[in-house]
Amino acid sequence: MNQPATKPRISVQDYLAGEKDGEMRHEYIGGEVYAMTGASDRHALIVGAFYAALRPAARQKGCQLFVNDMKVHIRQAGEDNVYYPDPLLACDPAAYYREKPSLIVEVLSEGTERIDRREKLFAYTGVASLLEYVLVAQDRRQLDIYRRTGRDWAHERVQGGTFRIESLELEVPVEAVYEDIAPESPAA
Repeated sequence: MNQPATKPRISVQDYLAGEKDGEMRHEYIGGEVYAMTGASDRHALIVGAFYAALRPAARQKGCQLFVNDMKVHIRQAGEDNVYYPDPLLACDPAAYYREKPSLIVEVLSEGTERIDRREKLFAYTGVASLLEYVLVAQDRRQLDIYRRTGRDWAHERVQGGTFRIESLELEVPVEAVYEDIAPESPAA
């Protein structure tokens, strides 16, 4: 009887070594490596605006705010996962990746929304140091904020006004995140 072909698993150490010199970025999920796709202009503008809104407060707190190219390494239930969040705030110095982020932001796209809302939500909320996980919509002015409340997590949906980043003790106007994105024109 024929056996289905299996994908060879790669160690997290080999994955990290390959990412140092690689021209493409990949995420690592339990021994398997997945190439990342490029981002839209809206995605890049939202990430840049989010970074600009948070950077002064991050520097004041002595934390580091990264955009797109810093990895977060998560070990849960004996499995290693390595993701490239959009903005990532960490106050633990390290050289090549972070294991103790306090804030992770993912800008949603049609191709990643399901993964960001399920797989990454599960993985990220298992990180003891993480205080907030923020999902930012591209197609409407909406943020979903998951905030640690003791041992549990609370969800808040924000569509206008301001939102709070507890890890930086900062109020941010929703419009600051979308300042470079033209409002959607009403349907005709």
